[in-house]
Amino acid sequence: MNGDGRVFRNYLIFTIPQVTVFVGAVLGILLAVGVNLNTALGIFSMLYGAMLMILTLIIRPHVSGLFLYKLVAALSVGLILIGVLVLIGG
Repeated sequence: MNGDGRVFRNYLIFTIPQVTVFVGAVLGILLAVGVNLNTALGIFSMLYGAMLMILTLIIRPHVSGLFLYKLVAALSVGLILIGVLVLIGG
């Protein structure tokens, strides 16, 4: 793995858990206040995808050519779309 790949891997290792904990806390709060499960899961998915997309956009100038970067960006967009579909369908 080249230098850019290691930088991106380390970036993901140190940021994804923090985003996951934050968005998980938001999901817990939504469920605790009595929001419908489908609505809470749709908001969770959209927020998680948006936060991952923000992270990928921050590091884009450094690692935009990596396959892993493109995979994480596609996953982020997919999570946002799934969240929208759950909110519309739920």
